[in-house]
Amino acid sequence: MPLVSAAEMLKKAREGKYAVGAFNTNNLEWTKAILKGAEESKSPVIIQTSMGAAKYMGGYQVCLDLVKDLMDSMNITVPVALHLDHGEYEDALKCIELGYTSVMFDGSHLPFDENMEKAKDVVAKAHAKGVSVECEVGSIGGEEDGIIGSGELADPAECKKIADLGIDFLAAGIGNIHGSYPENWTGLSFETLSSIADITGGHLPLVLHGGSGIPLDQVQKAISLGVSKINVNTECQEVFAAATRKYIEEGKDLQGKGFDPRKLLAPGTDAVTKLVIDRIEWFGSKGKA
Repeated sequence: MPLVSAAEMLKKAREGKYAVGAFNTNNLEWTKAILKGAEESKSPVIIQTSMGAAKYMGGYQVCLDLVKDLMDSMNITVPVALHLDHGEYEDALKCIELGYTSVMFDGSHLPFDENMEKAKDVVAKAHAKGVSVECEVGSIGGEEDGIIGSGELADPAECKKIADLGIDFLAAGIGNIHGSYPENWTGLSFETLSSIADITGGHLPLVLHGGSGIPLDQVQKAISLGVSKINVNTECQEVFAAATRKYIEEGKDLQGKGFDPRKLLAPGTDAVTKLVIDRIEWFGSKGKA
């Protein structure tokens, strides 16, 4: 099955009051794990590469070819979109040209007028090639690939202006942060989320960044208010690291050929697959392929 744009799957999610998981990949093992979890769950899925992860993996072309080839070799039947996460302007344009089926242009750290201008250009170029576009208003807290946000609440009026450019889905700051949530985190601002959903027409799919560590009840309430795409990265990193640490601490890498990377990385890979399946259950997209 070929890669698809994220626009249609998220439109269906918005209408059906569930969300599609957007899982960041970092290598071959993670890509296989995400695809396996989605296929077993019969769920649409979005595989994301941040700018830094794509560089680590060898470039955007490598990421694109890896996902496409694995989909073929694994006989994946569920809809899969390949998405650029937190892309700067030039990176978004590059991914559109290469064949990514979805891109995020993150201009939230720019002056709003510049964010608007560049977002408009990205939308025009992406839609000409059938590529879906995500844009952001109100930076997300924490840090991702050098882009730092303090977790501000987005201005609903600015959200409407960006939405009116014809973007396919909108990321807006509602108190969410990247990375692990601190103990003093006050939770998502559902008042802000409701205002954004209302002012953008009540049908535009909204995106929840920093999906790792948000309690299930808050996740499900966010979905009920219009969140249709939920990003998960930190939790995948955490379970991968924990499973790998356990394997080594138990001395399994010293038993026979336990040092073989195919064995060494297997527990972490399986842990990512399990997490993907669990989060698909949380988000309500199981069986929606």
